[in-house]
Amino acid sequence: MRKRTPIRRQSKPQPIGPVQTFTVDGLTHEAKGVARLQGKVTFIGGALPGETVAAQITKSGRRFDEAVLNSIIEPSAYRVEPSCQHFNVCGGCSFQHLADEKQLSSKADWLQGQLRNLITTQELELLSDNFTHYRRRARIAIDRKKGTLLLGFRGKASSDIVSIDHCVVLTGNLQKIFSSLKLELSINGLADSLGHIELLEDTKGVSVLFRLTSFISDELKRAWESWAKKELISLYWQAPNTSKAEVSSENMRHYDLGELRLEYHPQDFIQVNAIMNQKMVAQAMDWLSPNKQDVILDLFCGVGNFSLPLAQHAQSVIGVEVQESMVEAARKNASLNGFDNLSFVASDLTQPVANEFMKQKITKVLLDPPRAGAFEFLDTIIKIGPKQILYVSCNASTLARDAEYLVAKGYRVLRVGLMDMFPQTSHVETMMLLQKKK
Repeated sequence: MRKRTPIRRQSKPQPIGPVQTFTVDGLTHEAKGVARLQGKVTFIGGALPGETVAAQITKSGRRFDEAVLNSIIEPSAYRVEPSCQHFNVCGGCSFQHLADEKQLSSKADWLQGQLRNLITTQELELLSDNFTHYRRRARIAIDRKKGTLLLGFRGKASSDIVSIDHCVVLTGNLQKIFSSLKLELSINGLADSLGHIELLEDTKGVSVLFRLTSFISDELKRAWESWAKKELISLYWQAPNTSKAEVSSENMRHYDLGELRLEYHPQDFIQVNAIMNQKMVAQAMDWLSPNKQDVILDLFCGVGNFSLPLAQHAQSVIGVEVQESMVEAARKNASLNGFDNLSFVASDLTQPVANEFMKQKITKVLLDPPRAGAFEFLDTIIKIGPKQILYVSCNASTLARDAEYLVAKGYRVLRVGLMDMFPQTSHVETMMLLQKKK
């Protein structure tokens, strides 16, 4: 007998509350002000610590309320005018109303809270650079509504596209090509066949990738190739119903890392902040101090962003990555840069593979996992027993979980650093060095 699907009752929208006065004394990771009214926490989007504001509760919960900002009665000394006209609606940035130096300290406070079981306030180191014009890669959303071209980013807490003219976090060259691209799209029919657009700048120059949702005529494609030639950029096409653009070996991208050159497919992962990537790699080399006695395991290695610099100093380096295409690119990069002490393995890092690496006598491990962290692989690392582990994380909560497990298994935290890879946003990158207890 077929089971009946229970009918889900939709909750009725709550009526917006009256205008009330709040004193803001904190800031969430998503840049919402934290206030308390009669002891109950209220989150207010757009409000900053130290401010007195008028707001209206839009959603009331058992543990906290959410409110919309009505007006600022007493502004914070750190409130600034956002440099982007789209800030209030675009979902790309969340901190532009807060002074740059206060953005860093707010992120540091939040990170210390996430890692409170592992570090003290004196242990956090900071790494930062330019607060604007840093982003060398961007995915642009596109849509046509009633004949109007929308080209930009998703809105705040919305799937709607915010059409923009200028973005303060894009590099100057990407902003220039974005403006030209928007003008060109407004006068031909390509927009109707596009899913999204990817902008990219690296040592090779600027490129644009079109993800097609339907096939286009050769004539239209030639017109865009002419546009790309005029703009002195590279153009890539991802065909409909394919997962990746087909790119010949001579048309691969590359970026320089000191005297090293790393080639990659235009849709492979690379850090979007080139200057901060240079600083991050340099800090990793300083903290891990690879030497000719070290055999280093680089997990989630990508195309070799850490592996190649490590191989310059270590006895040998083994890079591990789940994507076979990126492993192939990493191997090519090792050959391109003349390394014979560097090898790469394609392996699923959610599965234990300790026996494969036990015989290698690994002395140090570097890992840079995705947001989900590396919990499934931690027992393998513990069995390998490296002297030091350098953990680079894009998600502080999974870092805290993984690091607490490593500490419980015999490691201690030596250094922790916040890396401001994405200024004007709430995103935080973290580097942590752990050492095996004697």
